[in-house]
Amino acid sequence: MRLSIVIPVFNEAKTIQRLMDRIQECVPGFHEVIVVDDASVDETAELMRKCADADPRIRLFRHDQNAGKTAALRTGFSKITGDVVVIQDGDLEYDPADIPDLVAPILDDRGDVSLGSRFMVKRAGRVLYYRHYLANKFLTFLNNVLTDLNCTDVETGYKAMRAEIAKDLIIESSGFGFEVEFIAKCKKAGYRLFEVPINYFGRTYEEGKKITFVDGLAAIYFIFKFNLFATRETSFRKQEFRSSGVQGVQK
Repeated sequence: MRLSIVIPVFNEAKTIQRLMDRIQECVPGFHEVIVVDDASVDETAELMRKCADADPRIRLFRHDQNAGKTAALRTGFSKITGDVVVIQDGDLEYDPADIPDLVAPILDDRGDVSLGSRFMVKRAGRVLYYRHYLANKFLTFLNNVLTDLNCTDVETGYKAMRAEIAKDLIIESSGFGFEVEFIAKCKKAGYRLFEVPINYFGRTYEEGKKITFVDGLAAIYFIFKFNLFATRETSFRKQEFRSSGVQGVQK
């Protein structure tokens, strides 16, 4: 199955080249890497143009104005040509060495969606903000109550899915709201969800971390919105869903 890696980036010149080297090292057989530059003002786009010139599998798209991570994902999903899609952040918080494990449930036809959990740590996880840990636990708890899933990390940015899911998903949220929107809508469509343990090398705000308290409040709003008011018919463009719903996230 052909692997597409979608990377939304904004001002990631410090890490993007190391990330691309890491992808080449850990996933050399990828089908394509789609980088969506969300109007960066540093050298991110220039570095990615050089990568694209050196490897035709790397494709760069740019937004004229900064529109947020969710908008970048919407652009990236519209460009994919592979069979399986991985969302990869450009800041090296998530290690491409975990991609083979992340996509394994899909390649084995056991799942349709695979979520990388930072709380099922396999090897390493950087010790950082306790308040972020508590916020994540609260959001995960609230999400699980409304979805009746047993996720351990609803706010994870590391996801893999079948390509048709990415192409047909109707994305309505903004900012970092995609994380809860994605899980809620996949549950409504009856897709099989798996979690796999991943490494997590978080950044401090001084190192470029972007999520804020306001994003946490927005996540609460989106959890209620997409779990209580969205339907599977309004969540995906096609109406071909699995007949049996998912009762929990298998781990």
